[in-house]
Amino acid sequence: MTQSYTLSLAHINDTHSNFEPSRVHFSLTLADKVLDVTCHSGGYARIGYHLTQARAKANKANIPHLCLHGGDSFQGTLYFSHFKGKANAHLLNLLAPDAMVIGNHDIDEGNARLAEFAKQIDFPLLAGNMDLSQEDINKQGCLRALPNIVAYDANTQLANYLLKPFYDKQLAIIGITLDQMQDIARPDPDTHFVDAIATTARTVAHLQAKGIKHIIVLSHLGLDQDRQLAEQVSGISLIVGGHSHTLQGDFSALGLSQLPYGENVRGTPIVHAGKYAETLGLATVEFNHAGQVVRLDGGNYFMLDRHVFLSSQHTVNDADYQAVHQALAEHPYVYGDEADDTISAVIKQQYRPAIASMENQVLAFVPKNLVHTRLPSKALPHGSEIAPWVSRSMYQEAKIEDPRIDFALHNAGGVRQSLAQGRLTLADVMGQLLPFELALVRYEIQGQFLYQALESAINAATNNSVQGTGAGSFPYTYGLRYYYDGRRPLGERLFKLELMPQDGSPLWYPIEHDALYVGVSTSYTAAGKEGYHPLLQARWQESLPSLTLPQAFIRFLSKAPNLADGLSPHVHYTSHAKRSG
Repeated sequence: MTQSYTLSLAHINDTHSNFEPSRVHFSLTLADKVLDVTCHSGGYARIGYHLTQARAKANKANIPHLCLHGGDSFQGTLYFSHFKGKANAHLLNLLAPDAMVIGNHDIDEGNARLAEFAKQIDFPLLAGNMDLSQEDINKQGCLRALPNIVAYDANTQLANYLLKPFYDKQLAIIGITLDQMQDIARPDPDTHFVDAIATTARTVAHLQAKGIKHIIVLSHLGLDQDRQLAEQVSGISLIVGGHSHTLQGDFSALGLSQLPYGENVRGTPIVHAGKYAETLGLATVEFNHAGQVVRLDGGNYFMLDRHVFLSSQHTVNDADYQAVHQALAEHPYVYGDEADDTISAVIKQQYRPAIASMENQVLAFVPKNLVHTRLPSKALPHGSEIAPWVSRSMYQEAKIEDPRIDFALHNAGGVRQSLAQGRLTLADVMGQLLPFELALVRYEIQGQFLYQALESAINAATNNSVQGTGAGSFPYTYGLRYYYDGRRPLGERLFKLELMPQDGSPLWYPIEHDALYVGVSTSYTAAGKEGYHPLLQARWQESLPSLTLPQAFIRFLSKAPNLADGLSPHVHYTSHAKRSG
């Protein structure tokens, strides 16, 4: 009997159509000088090169190899906005993953878009808690008719799974995604998502009863829910995750996170590989005969340009550049810019020309870095520096079409990244900052429901006494100023809500519970997603047919606002985790 069960593992997640290298920022302290470093990392061609190396190494050592994608291939850049999944399918086929779990953004445009993608790929799509038993088999874009969709079995109440030969045993891969999908994404109404943890528990027990002990859960739940999964379900060998954009590994020398790679919860390691194809997770995993991981060596690897840009409060010289290059070269989890020539050529020749013109269309100049963070922090007590500008653009452009507009309300997850100092192009806005082509919706609502919507969305974002769907629900506003204290009792946390005066007066007016107000939000938020369900109490809702979220921001930029001017804070937030005194 074979006693050593070693697996070569490669994993990526939340790639969001970042086929080309993504801009990354580091902070290095060298010779008592703090240096801010900007360069590019990752992309599919560099990932493809290292996947080829990993497969060849495993093959030479006669070790099984797996490449897994933790979900959210769609959205994020112009490559998706323009090609709608065709480029994703083509390039993922070239990476040749063994499986991918369905993420929330993969079903953001409904079942039909995902079904079209599934028909073009050469690998299985897993979502073992996606119940398709009630899906209309005759509709266009039906998922349950596709052979490579590995979903939920409503009869057995188990996840369907993949089985791979593994030495003298079998290895099972279960794909599990968010069970809050109806709240966070836009699947078709006849598609349901059942409890992630309960489904996993039943399926693991079923596999173990069949004598299958080596079980990998490919998860799009986020790190917090992966921890819950490992805590509550015995028998999972390894969790390969996504959704929370978590970069594991010690990158403190680069000014980034210091999180354990392969964090172990009750004997189950959890691995995540960051975001945007910036890094590639590579590991050697050793199991015992009972399926337990006894050794996990590896980490997430940046794949960096040779050229970097440095800035500092002090003068930067050639010696600083040499020191930075040396420090990066010596870092154990930094690779160079080696790339797969075939993938590079496909991107450059088949997909790049269609979007190149957008990259040359400059909309504005960003005078300083504007940081996007979903939640307020000690460094940014009022939260994102860019989301309020997006909310202002929604307010201003909607008000041109309807002067009754009193405020704009937008969710943090609808803004996808920070803005770097320099040129801001049409490609930046449409492809990266605001990649979701969401219609704007105006609505008339009582003040009491605004109180409820804001508190509910913040509670959902922070998991404060509720089961949230992620920090993306945190609200950013314009024309509406709120004060939230998470230490107060449920229902009393949003203790002050004010409306900006329309006449330029410095006095803000309290929102009255019974009074009516007209707001503007995206169709996503207005549909009550992610804790915003009180907005469904609106007296009426109407789409603004000529205005989408990115269009509003682009029109707003055409009026040349000074993005260096700080907007007056609309968000006043105290976390429930803080303690007075």
